[in-house]
Amino acid sequence: MGNMRNKVQLIGRLGAKAETKRFDSGKLKASFSIATKDVFKNAKGEKVEETTWHNIIAWGNAAEVIEKYTDKGSEIAIEGKLTNRSYEDKDGQKKYITEVVAEEVLLLGEKVTSA
Repeated sequence: MGNMRNKVQLIGRLGAKAETKRFDSGKLKASFSIATKDVFKNAKGEKVEETTWHNIIAWGNAAEVIEKYTDKGSEIAIEGKLTNRSYEDKDGQKKYITEVVAEEVLLLGEKVTSA
């Protein structure tokens, strides 16, 4: 059960083309968000669709795949771990953010090309 600790698996669609940054060391980082959809029936028996957005960070090979083969609307599966970090905004206010660090990326569906 040790390898089940802090494991996240998501299937969703990119909300926009990933932002990538190559560092002086040559390491590549991709930042993007994906939407997942949950469908359930409420207390009245009505079908409800709920969309949740997830912030994702990918490094190295996973970032290369995201940069080369995805665009807005691409459907992907990711596996990774949940991380939390904080930073100060321009007004000096401390902000907290939760992200998924993607360790594996799987492309699903057809290739999406932007118009």
